[in-house]
Amino acid sequence: MARDSCLSRVVAGVAVGGAVGGAVGAVYGTYEAVRCKIPGLLKIRYIGQTTVGSAAIFGLFLGCGSLIHCGKSY
Repeated sequence: MARDSCLSRVVAGVAVGGAVGGAVGAVYGTYEAVRCKIPGLLKIRYIGQTTVGSAAIFGLFLGCGSLIHCGKSY
């Protein structure tokens, strides 16, 4: 596999998107859990769901953007 192949760019886009989305989801989930006064262990569950959901969505969109960008040569 070549160093700058399309697949490696898409995988890198998904990884970066997942990392950024997870970080933003963790911050937002923590804020919402504290603001809504979610009790005990449900707070940890809510933060986890927000983190994973945000990471998945943002990773998907950044991966799709990388795939679309792959075919263009500038």
